[in-house]
Amino acid sequence: MTSTVSWKRVIRKVKMGKKVEKVLKERVEKGGGAASSSAEEEAARSAAACTQEKTTPHTVEEYVCTGILETDFPELCALVGMKEIPAVTSRPRPPVTPTTEKSMLEERQSLSTPPPGSAPAGERFAYFRPRLQVELESEDPRTVREVQVKGWKVDERMVRVFSKSLPSLSSLQSFHLWNVGLTDSLLNSLQAALPLCLKLRMLVLDGTPIPQQSYYRLIAEDSALTHVSLRNNKIDAEGAKLIGQALSTPKSTNKNLTSLNLAYNHLSDQGADHIAQGLRLNRTLLCLSLAHNGIGDEGALKLAEVLGPFALTHEETVERRWLLLGRDSERQKSPATRRADSKGERPLSHHSSTSLERSKDKPSRATSKKKDTPKKDEKPGAANQGTGSEAAAGKGGASGKKEENKLGKKPSDTKVPRSKGARSGGKEKRPPVIELEGKGSVVQQKPVEQLETVSPLLDSAEHRDGKLFIPGNSTLASLNLMGNSLTARSLPSLLSSLLSQGDARLGKVGTGLLRLNLARNSFPLDCDSFTKIQETLSVRDPLTKNPASRSPEGEQVQPA
Repeated sequence: MTSTVSWKRVIRKVKMGKKVEKVLKERVEKGGGAASSSAEEEAARSAAACTQEKTTPHTVEEYVCTGILETDFPELCALVGMKEIPAVTSRPRPPVTPTTEKSMLEERQSLSTPPPGSAPAGERFAYFRPRLQVELESEDPRTVREVQVKGWKVDERMVRVFSKSLPSLSSLQSFHLWNVGLTDSLLNSLQAALPLCLKLRMLVLDGTPIPQQSYYRLIAEDSALTHVSLRNNKIDAEGAKLIGQALSTPKSTNKNLTSLNLAYNHLSDQGADHIAQGLRLNRTLLCLSLAHNGIGDEGALKLAEVLGPFALTHEETVERRWLLLGRDSERQKSPATRRADSKGERPLSHHSSTSLERSKDKPSRATSKKKDTPKKDEKPGAANQGTGSEAAAGKGGASGKKEENKLGKKPSDTKVPRSKGARSGGKEKRPPVIELEGKGSVVQQKPVEQLETVSPLLDSAEHRDGKLFIPGNSTLASLNLMGNSLTARSLPSLLSSLLSQGDARLGKVGTGLLRLNLARNSFPLDCDSFTKIQETLSVRDPLTKNPASRSPEGEQVQPA
């Protein structure tokens, strides 16, 4: 009995030992797995940290813009080491209502002067802190169409940020800078980034004087800007000379700029003369503002000179001769190439003979065309009353016309109608020739036509007193001379230029001057020339529905 009990105890102890060993093994296995998993996690974390360090940009050049200015601008400012980053605020588009100015004024007052006790003293001037104002086309943050920087200094770091972030804005059309303290080098860096903004067309750079006066770079020949404002920049005669040369020279001209605002500068008569020189050969600029620039009668006379017919200088005369020589050489080369490459420019006799031979060789076609002969037999009948050769020529011409009408859709005969243009002896049929052979060998004539329309030196000239005169600038439609020092002495010249534009406007490029603002100058309102200028412009101005009720702001204001 005792032996059986002892054996049972032994068996129990053995089983318990096995269970203990099993539990210990499981614990060991669990502990080793946890250690291995923790090691794997640490390795993964270190690898992710390494990859993040590699992908995180450390410079502005390495940063990839997302096209969202609210995201890119702070990141770029942090990369250049700026501590105080201007906020990006969205400026809603003001509604087009009569109370727009009042509502905007009330909004500014509410932002700048909050109610007392409503905010701490430090937050009362939040309106004056540097910020980047943007205007969106829609609710999408990627549709920024306008960026404004007003009243805070733009240094080299901020120019780097703008050069990187602005080209990523696919909808940017306007960039406003006011009182930003640019230097010549910073303007050069900023100007190099503007062509990268594909849709940018308006640039406002007001209240930012630069001693070097290098604003002309903004309106260079390759500039795509159409509206440029340079108000209150202390531009004098030297800066006006550079701007005038950027507008046009005998060998180059700006072909995109349509509006230029130079108000509130220091141009004087000499600067107005330089601007007038730039208007001589520029046929793109539509609106020009020279208000409040200290311009007197001498400057006004120079401006009036380019509005009417003016004499070419020696350099302009030489350039005109070169252009005419190139045009004549192209005209001499083009017929030879057309005769070598096509049959459409063969003499008229060849077309008439081939049409006669075709009518003889193919009588079936001649018989099939007898249905149309009653309508066209009058001319051959009249020709039969003359000599036999005239009758044969008349028949040949009639059969040639019939065959052209029937086979005009075939590719081989599409050039036959050009013989009619040659027979008429005018250049009126040449545009269809270029359309028919736009993909052929006559493409070289197109640059000649563009050169004739673009360069005003190729306009019809008139010899007077040993000088060569060409029509004046009739493209400029609006000229603002308000707030200057004009007297009654310069008004007859302005009137004469206006009248000459009206006489030569028919058939010319441009509408001529439509608006001329002469308010706040030094001449009496009852001046005869000023009254005639008003009458002339009241008829031309398309915005004036009732000339008798014109707004006194533009021309009726009492001169200072």
